Amino acid sequence: DVQLVESGGGSVQAGGSLRLSCEISGYTYGGGCMAWFRQAPGKEREGVASIDSAGRIYYAGSVMGRFTISLDNAKNTLYLQMSSLTPEDTAVYYCVVLNPCSLSLASVTQWGQGTQVTVSA
Repeated sequence: DVQLVESGGGSVQAGGSLRLSCEISGYTYGGGCMAWFRQAPGKEREGVASIDSAGRIYYAGSVMGRFTISLDNAKNTLYLQMSSLTPEDTAVYYCVVLNPCSLSLASVTQWGQGTQVTVSA
């Protein structure tokens, strides 16, 4: 079974940074696609960033230039480096597997348990 375990969430002031990690087990990444989604209070889950096996990366417009997704194959770990955080980034962040590699809810085949990120003004 695929297991995705996120960590690294927490509370930070606006303008600050956080790095989220997702330990991946039971999943053969080759040919696949990993991503981060988030769900803010009272809102639907939305895609944040994705990375495929060829290293192609896609970001949602709201995080472009501030967030960086990366994958360490040796450690089987997906990362999301977040900087210049704003209160609008407050959400539960989820590590997911996508098939196909599209930042849409319909493409998610596996969810992690999520990690809370809270940004105060």
